[in-house]
Amino acid sequence: MRNRVPDHGGDPAVTASAIECTGLVYRFGTTRAVDDVDFSVTAGEVFGLLGPNGAGKTTTIRAITTLLPVPAGMIRVFGHDVAKERMGVRRLLGYVPQQLSADAALTGRENVTLFARVYDVPRRERPPRVAQALDAVGLGDAADRMAGTYSGGMVRRFELAQALVSSPRLLILDEPTIGLDPIARTSVWERLDQARAATGMTVLVTTHYMDEADRYCDRLALMHQGRIRALGTPDSLKSGLERLAPAGRAPTLEDVFRYYAGNGLDDEEGGDFSDVRSTRRTASRLG
Repeated sequence: MRNRVPDHGGDPAVTASAIECTGLVYRFGTTRAVDDVDFSVTAGEVFGLLGPNGAGKTTTIRAITTLLPVPAGMIRVFGHDVAKERMGVRRLLGYVPQQLSADAALTGRENVTLFARVYDVPRRERPPRVAQALDAVGLGDAADRMAGTYSGGMVRRFELAQALVSSPRLLILDEPTIGLDPIARTSVWERLDQARAATGMTVLVTTHYMDEADRYCDRLALMHQGRIRALGTPDSLKSGLERLAPAGRAPTLEDVFRYYAGNGLDDEEGGDFSDVRSTRRTASRLG
């Protein structure tokens, strides 16, 4: 039986899709990490993928970014099948993973230049594109400092510059503000909003911060145990729980999260050992 989830928000008249996932399945051995998932992301929107650790969010992202192989027809990025056109899809993407990707022994400019080469930015275009990406995240003045001297918030903004240097049509962010204080988190999102306003790019983001999802995402999908449990705008998802909210209090996204992902968390909470280790390592390096 297909995992069909009603979309509680969004404009059905808008058909341009940045991402189309159709019956997405991914297994690790006998475990279905992603279990028959359907969702689409409209070009130009900020789409949030929420859920507890172990829900299948990062596996879904790795499949979309071609880092995990999936059969043809399951995922399309701007019409390109990720199974058949891997390099074509990669040229459309910018990706900021949970784990730090900065080399502390290189300057910010050197790090971003390295990513420009990885993304196959033409040689003559690299210096201006690198400078533009660093300026876009407010790090132009710190470009020639060693990345190892950056604060946590600067590191995450700098990694955003690495992803932006290729001028991606689709930016994918996996826990981009993990381990940051509220001021640094706001700074990352402000720079992201500015870059999106300037380019019109689409953003797919995972986060455990419900305030971020509520404030910055146009639509949300909530995953649990490999499946999409709810899909819609933040307001529509909250309004769907009004009948269950205590008298005198409007439901929040945290209520939505608990409602759809509250069952079975004793077994799923925290993901596996490597998930916890990598998350703590990232948080400690950003602190």
